[in-house]
Amino acid sequence: MSSPIDPARAPTLAQIAARAGTSVPTVSKVLNGGTDVSDATCRRVMASAQELGYRRKTRTRVGDDRRLSVPLIDVVVKQVEGSWISGVLEGVEAAAAADGVDVVLSVARSDDDWMRRLLRRPSLGAIIVLVDTTAAQLNMLTTANIPVVVIDPISRPPADIASIGATNWDGGRLAAEHLLELGHTRIGVVGGRRAELSSSARIDGFVTALRAAGVTVPAKWLAYGDWDREQAHRVAAAMLSSSASRPSAIFACSDFMALGVYDAARDASLSIPGRVSIVGFDDIQESAWATPPMTTVRQPIVEMGAAAFRMLREADRTSTPGPPGGSAIRMELETRLITRLSTGRP
Repeated sequence: MSSPIDPARAPTLAQIAARAGTSVPTVSKVLNGGTDVSDATCRRVMASAQELGYRRKTRTRVGDDRRLSVPLIDVVVKQVEGSWISGVLEGVEAAAAADGVDVVLSVARSDDDWMRRLLRRPSLGAIIVLVDTTAAQLNMLTTANIPVVVIDPISRPPADIASIGATNWDGGRLAAEHLLELGHTRIGVVGGRRAELSSSARIDGFVTALRAAGVTVPAKWLAYGDWDREQAHRVAAAMLSSSASRPSAIFACSDFMALGVYDAARDASLSIPGRVSIVGFDDIQESAWATPPMTTVRQPIVEMGAAAFRMLREADRTSTPGPPGGSAIRMELETRLITRLSTGRP
């Protein structure tokens, strides 16, 4: 049974320990990123702290020489390779360097070790990029009073977690309107992962614009490439395999998957854009280098990284921890169509 809580006072470690069924020293270890506590106990302690509305009071701030001689922020990524993530890191690093802040890069693997490292490290906050975090993991960070900004969240974050992305729905609409203006009515779609926010928004914007023009995407021409070039190659090959019934254009929800569609078109001896037009999404460097150069929807990747850093700095200027359950900023940066040579009239 948990200890009675005086609403006029902040929750104590003893109250958290009582609710979690553990000791005060264990609670202290968990809240400070100790490694000699089981994952189950760690989750139980953090859940209890979150339920009680606890916020760790201490947090490193710019200029606090007692705890950190050089201020730093954490950037947590799922992987470090790829043009997309490189663009985000470029934006974060440039903005941080201009502000005299160092960047520490962590790779989020399948366990919670990356969170413990953040709890132990006296940083100004964390930018999380393309990591499929749970609400419980994000709540652990906010309970420890670590400001968090999520770039391009995979699933909808809790209300008190700030996030930044691109106008994915509008980007999908722009791609559809471009193909419609060229005269395409037989159009396929290669999505990312079925349940991810960005993929769902891009597909929804795309098919909504088509529907408004009286065009539908047949179920056999809507497939998911898992953000992977080879998987996109396979699903696009299936769409293009029938000479009697195949799309004259394909929209891929990322440039990397669009390159897989290029591979499938070449395997089928279909010229681009003579026999099939292709539109990507992101405007990574490889899209301009493709043969022919790729029409794509540009999302401001570098600008997203810089904006995420500015959001963290604004959180750092807040002198007191925010209330549990509060609302955080949601920001979307504008997408725009980049027309190149991979699209033409059917």
